Amino acid sequence: MDVLVSGATGLIGSALVPALRDGGHQVRRLTRSGDSSEDAVGWDPSAGTIDVAGLEGVDAVVHLAGENIVGRWTSAKKARIRDSRVEGTGLLAETIAELSTPPGVMVSTSATGYYGDRGNELLREDSAPGNNFLAGVCREWEAAATVAREAGVRVVHPRFGIVLSPEGGALGTTLPIFKLGGGGRIGSGRQYWPWVAIDDVVGAILHVLDTESLEGPVNVAVPDPPTNAEYTKTLGSVLGRPTVFPLPAPAARIMLGQVADELLLASQRVEPAKLRESGYSYRYPELEGALRHLLGR
Repeated sequence: MDVLVSGATGLIGSALVPALRDGGHQVRRLTRSGDSSEDAVGWDPSAGTIDVAGLEGVDAVVHLAGENIVGRWTSAKKARIRDSRVEGTGLLAETIAELSTPPGVMVSTSATGYYGDRGNELLREDSAPGNNFLAGVCREWEAAATVAREAGVRVVHPRFGIVLSPEGGALGTTLPIFKLGGGGRIGSGRQYWPWVAIDDVVGAILHVLDTESLEGPVNVAVPDPPTNAEYTKTLGSVLGRPTVFPLPAPAARIMLGQVADELLLASQRVEPAKLRESGYSYRYPELEGALRHLLGR
């Protein structure tokens, strides 16, 4: 396939692009950097511009681009988080819908943040959305691709959980603290953390591209996610370090503001129902095995 990828240099894109090429696919990268490489297609979502000719002939689109959610959420930061996802998705969906031959599939990412903070509730793809900031962003983010769906494109929204990679995200950014023995549970530690190894993020995207029965939201997280306390204990065990320094919820809120409640303290007991029903086989379904693989332990 000829696959267009946005966000190709991000945490997921950096792993996905080589996997696509190793699988014999041709990749075009949607980029804002003015890159003159042969595989680069220019766009500027904030300006509403895109190289339409560069999209002609693509068989599939994987849309990963969006403002990084890490960092304190000021009003300006929240606007960038929302606008980069909603406006970028809308521009891309509208453009491919108007192509002479639209691609067969658009994989437009989302997140388990769609569900908000739900305690012990089991969350499948048909579960209601939450009512916090991230949930609202995810609802608009997914809705922005509607025009492509109406044009006959198979649109899939992988709702990614906490992506584990030593290169960044929740694992990469906290690894130095845990290696020094300063790690610990966050808040009560009872909140469910729906993690997924970067290998399975890539595997799930490839599976979605090849599985025509999959469309709409698809949860991408391991079955039976652990609590934050269980995650913390396992990571400490793999590293051979103690995890006796908890971060109380009030302290997390002082340090991080709204980010603490919506990312670190929120509980999402996600079930990847559609992914399992479609026959996807996880490469790393168990946390200890995944961490040992990712960290070379």
